[in-house]
Amino acid sequence: MTRSTHPKIQRFCERFGLQAPILLAPMAGLSPPALSIAVMQAGGMGACGALLMSPAAIADWATAVRTQHSGPFNMNLWIPDPAPVRDRAHEQRLRDFLGHWGPALGPDAGDATPPDFQAQCEAMLAVRPAVISSVMGLYPPDFVAALKAAGMTWFANVSTVTEALAAQAAGAEVIVAQGMEAGGHRGCFDAQQAESQLVGLFALLPAIVDAVTLPVVATGGIADARGIAAAIALGASAVQIGSGFMRCPEAQLPGAWAAAMAHAKPEDTVLTRAFSGRAGRSLITEYVRASQADNAPQPAPYPVQRSLTRAMREAAIQHNTLAGMQAWAGQASYLAQAKPAQQHLTELWADAQRLMP
Repeated sequence: MTRSTHPKIQRFCERFGLQAPILLAPMAGLSPPALSIAVMQAGGMGACGALLMSPAAIADWATAVRTQHSGPFNMNLWIPDPAPVRDRAHEQRLRDFLGHWGPALGPDAGDATPPDFQAQCEAMLAVRPAVISSVMGLYPPDFVAALKAAGMTWFANVSTVTEALAAQAAGAEVIVAQGMEAGGHRGCFDAQQAESQLVGLFALLPAIVDAVTLPVVATGGIADARGIAAAIALGASAVQIGSGFMRCPEAQLPGAWAAAMAHAKPEDTVLTRAFSGRAGRSLITEYVRASQADNAPQPAPYPVQRSLTRAMREAAIQHNTLAGMQAWAGQASYLAQAKPAQQHLTELWADAQRLMP
């Protein structure tokens, strides 16, 4: 499926056993095995966002995929933040505010403990995916050495040229350049700069291609053949797509969320910390609007805010109510198609090749 006239694409696909240079984005909480299997059946790379998964769940996910397909997939973790500074009085104000959008919250609602990062890393090493990727920083050197010794490849997700250079120096083998158009959380190393260092993909991508010697994968705001062809023209060896696959039936997205994406203009999304405490791009829902009002309490730090909003988010999904749903969406979400993922990827790559010189 690849073209010999684009040697970077050919080398990338041959290296990872792909028929098309299209990677599924590893979306935490949105990585059902069926979606990766469908992407892999079309010759792309599957993905698992393992942030919220226990070691056993990581192993189970890999087993579920491998029983259906032997192709390559990527497993991804966030680099942990320092422990948050808690403000119990402020959390009480947040609980009162969130009670308008979901179930009443008790005083321990912000206390959820994230999965053990070291145990998750060990689980990924045991699974041995083709690719292990990072967001929100860089893996420690001992883990990088271990994954490489086991024959896996480290993809480092970055949002600036400075981060790309740091990842290359730390031993990353592929750079994933993520533009600010991306849905959900961007992989910014410094959470405090996520809203001030907003670089669009088509400015970021060629700058990173020029700055590093590694293959570069483009992601953020790519959801159709035009975006794929443009990214390749700007030097990408492959593209990674998240929102563009979210309306596929295998993604199992709640109906209200999928329907809203279909009609969302780029300006109908916004960066917000209101769900997790870290900046993420969401559809502008009623809860998001309310959280931005002058009289609304500021979000708690990550992951306290994520814990506080959990009951609201779960209730919204249960009742298929967009108002309180964590409806992550990139600026190109309106281009997502409600087609089977295997068919969609096959058509995307065929159409992109017709656009490429």
